Amino acid sequence: METGLLGPRLQGKSAIVTGASTLIGTAVCERLVAEGAAVTLADVDESGADAADRLGAAALFVSTDVTDERAVQECVDRAVRHGGGVNVLVNIASTYIDGGLAAKKEDWLTSYSVNVVGGVLMLAAVVPHMRERGGGAVVNFSSVSAERAQRGRWLYSATKAAVRQVTRSAAMDLAPDGIRVNSVSPGWIWSRPIAARAAQDRGVANTVAAPLTLSRRIGSPEEVAAAVAFLCSDDAAYINGTDLAIDGGYLAMGPERADEPWSLTELETDDKGDQ
Repeated sequence: METGLLGPRLQGKSAIVTGASTLIGTAVCERLVAEGAAVTLADVDESGADAADRLGAAALFVSTDVTDERAVQECVDRAVRHGGGVNVLVNIASTYIDGGLAAKKEDWLTSYSVNVVGGVLMLAAVVPHMRERGGGAVVNFSSVSAERAQRGRWLYSATKAAVRQVTRSAAMDLAPDGIRVNSVSPGWIWSRPIAARAAQDRGVANTVAAPLTLSRRIGSPEEVAAAVAFLCSDDAAYINGTDLAIDGGYLAMGPERADEPWSLTELETDDKGDQ
């Protein structure tokens, strides 16, 4: 796996990754370890323990419910013991509860609790340790859904838009401490929800994603992980309070999708006034 031009970019750093048991979360953990970091994998899904075992001594799994303040603090305490502190936080933990208009109040509260508040609780717990180390880097997971209307998706899209605003506000407040806070917005990425819809067939997923992306395919968890590792490193030292789309060009397109049969340049007419 390629790392920075001068070698591992996170050598000696300590990171926490929430939602580490997901396909994307595991890929992020693998990349951060490859970049030299000690990584604490946090998730309610204990299959993350297997990923930690595969990654060796640099990785530690901690069963963590990000909506539980006590569990969050225990995770951070163990990460400090594991890595000697905390330099990096990657907030991936998310719930896909939705239902649009039919969603119940409890669904809304759960969605915000996991997707927004959980990341804030984790950030609040790591900030004192980042200050001790003279700064740090935080990457929150938003989504392209924060910018596009999608049928039946009210809760998820609203919470992911909220993540971006929290990111901007946190970046402003924590900049004096040398703590950078950015977000990423993945688009069509091979993940468990998409794999389930595609019957575990990546070819099917590519077919669906092709007209929706300039890259003409679905993205990989490893491509997301590479972008996250960059934002966590000193190579991104001048990047703060912004969102990076990892979407193969999804957000760049308007109604003219990648499979549009006509382009405007082809719609020529003899009447030059009718353009």
